[in-house]
Amino acid sequence: MSEDSFPVRVHVYDLSHGLAALYSPQLLGKAIDAIYHTSVVVFGKEYYIDQGIKTSPAGRTKYGTPKEVLDVGNTFVSEDILNDFLEDLRNHEQQKYHASAYDLFENNCNHFTDVVMEFLVGKNLEDRILKLPQEVLSSPLGPMIRQMLNGGVGGAAGNAYFGF
Repeated sequence: MSEDSFPVRVHVYDLSHGLAALYSPQLLGKAIDAIYHTSVVVFGKEYYIDQGIKTSPAGRTKYGTPKEVLDVGNTFVSEDILNDFLEDLRNHEQQKYHASAYDLFENNCNHFTDVVMEFLVGKNLEDRILKLPQEVLSSPLGPMIRQMLNGGVGGAAGNAYFGF
């Protein structure tokens, strides 16, 4: 642990670029604000899932400008300890955060953000983001959406690009 504290933020992106908010009432029978992709920002770097655990300079990912930036607290965890933790995640639990283990509903970028947030600041990602897939699945078309995404072209691997 470090004696210094470092601010931790979560970048929240809308992969639908506003289309989810516009069309979800008609398609799902309920409104959702966005199709969320999240990342953790600390030490001037952005940590996220994209075909595995990735790191970029903060604000320089392919996801563009965040819809929201959440200040989630400060950490006393050093960058070296975080890197060790991320390396353990890469190599542990049958590579849970490898592209082949990605699941749009059960193991996505937001679940990764939640785990890293908990490690760094002892808090969890907001339910409105983390539980969005269950919200979609509970809609009248939810079972059909799950079947299409899990069994359609690309299967689970294709979901890695969609990313709730």
